[in-house]
Amino acid sequence: MTFTHPSLARLSERQATDYGEKTAITFAGIRYSYAQMHARTLACAADLRARGVRRGDRIAYLGPNHPATIVVLLACLRLGAIFIPLNWRLAPAELDYQLTLAEVTRLYVAPEMSETAAGLTADAGQETVRWEETTTSAPVSIVPAAEVDGDEPAFLLFTSGTTGRPKGAVLSHANLLWNSFNLLLNSDLTAADVTLVTAPLFHVIGLDQQVMTSYLRGGHMLIESKWDVDRAFDAIEHEGLTWMAGVTTMFADMLQSPRWNTADLSSLRFVNSGGAPIPVSLIEAFQAKDIMFCQGYGLTETSPGCTFLPAANALDKPGSAGRAVPFTEVEVRDASDNVCSAGVKGEIVVRGPNVTNGYWNNQAATDAAFSPGGWFHTGDIGYLDDDGFLFIVDRLKDMFISGGENVYPAEVESALFDHPAVAEAAVVAANDDRWGEVGHAFVILAASEAGADAAASPPTSEELREFLLTRLAKYKVPKYFDLVDELPRTGSGKVHKVSLRTTGGLGAHSTNTAPAPSKDNA
Repeated sequence: MTFTHPSLARLSERQATDYGEKTAITFAGIRYSYAQMHARTLACAADLRARGVRRGDRIAYLGPNHPATIVVLLACLRLGAIFIPLNWRLAPAELDYQLTLAEVTRLYVAPEMSETAAGLTADAGQETVRWEETTTSAPVSIVPAAEVDGDEPAFLLFTSGTTGRPKGAVLSHANLLWNSFNLLLNSDLTAADVTLVTAPLFHVIGLDQQVMTSYLRGGHMLIESKWDVDRAFDAIEHEGLTWMAGVTTMFADMLQSPRWNTADLSSLRFVNSGGAPIPVSLIEAFQAKDIMFCQGYGLTETSPGCTFLPAANALDKPGSAGRAVPFTEVEVRDASDNVCSAGVKGEIVVRGPNVTNGYWNNQAATDAAFSPGGWFHTGDIGYLDDDGFLFIVDRLKDMFISGGENVYPAEVESALFDHPAVAEAAVVAANDDRWGEVGHAFVILAASEAGADAAASPPTSEELREFLLTRLAKYKVPKYFDLVDELPRTGSGKVHKVSLRTTGGLGAHSTNTAPAPSKDNA
């Protein structure tokens, strides 16, 4: 075989050699060195190989952030298997679809997810994750690293399509490496940096941007199972946190905390944010404390980095997602696939070694996503200014982002249609101070529910919410529900969602049924 790109098959081995007893991960107050992580990786790889796992097989992980996630990841890389981190927020039916589509050979299930796992019907060789906090000195089988070419698949990350059916973006070893190279060249990360990882590891930000980059650089990661603002302040003050990445919500939480004005934040050098525009006032508050506030734009399919806005430009280019990262090209194209002039809006397209080659077992979606020359069509609308800085304007599709997670209205609408009282529904994004955007559903009731039976009560927002929670992850369930007699439509009869978004439907959240209570978006 001719190898065209280096792979990550020897990653844990190389880092153990170079960094040895240096701390790689801290979790729940316990430190794990690079040498210890490699020993655990070899043990996991040996177990997988003994169970018949071979190069190209798909290995899934279902559970919250934990060092075990990274061990399984590293073991897959070593064997040339494909790692699939599953979204633990999803309902069993959603997970079954992904497991079946990917033809998963083995599914690791964290103990916390046993109830969800019990509801799965896919035959994926379930195995409960076992984790000993202390590393034993027992001899470990030396599993040789697979001879994997960098163009071979490393990760399979699911990202929902606008039809509501998820697509599996295949990310190669080379995709991951080039993404980290781009980030390292745009920042000054070193092996001395301490990174807080709270983004879920089924998400490309936590998995690729943070874990893979920090591990490649020999850094120290503080792994948390979820975001907690007080834990973030503790990490800064007591563990020398230097870098964190996340969404607007996290940084707003910090700014609104009573600890913001009194905490010693001197160790925190910079933060990265993406997923939604950042208020200038928030950026100014961080930079006033000498914390560099950097932003970027990306997608699962681009591993994820496409553009990067350094702190130096954060205030003179407010609202920008930055310029193209070093080894990636970004253009804006019109409907005829012609390059737009500066300031002209069009679809954002991306090309580079960090871009996926396509979707798993979905050639039609792959063909639709690319145009000649290897340009990936993002489905997002934006423009480049005269200096090459990208501004995101809108989306070709109706997807919105809630707390950093993509929500696709078509999927939510489809689930609402399953309710016997619902004749039609349209879901759009509504602004939310905490989550950035949340769902706002406009529902037309079936005739019998709308008035044929006066004694019958229409479903309440809470009833609709509980109905959806049996079918969808919580963050996908709308916060607002309006019962309406009709929906605005285009000349062709399609629902005119722009009208719903710009007017708030029939009165900007003056809902016929009260907003569904929501203390969290998890």
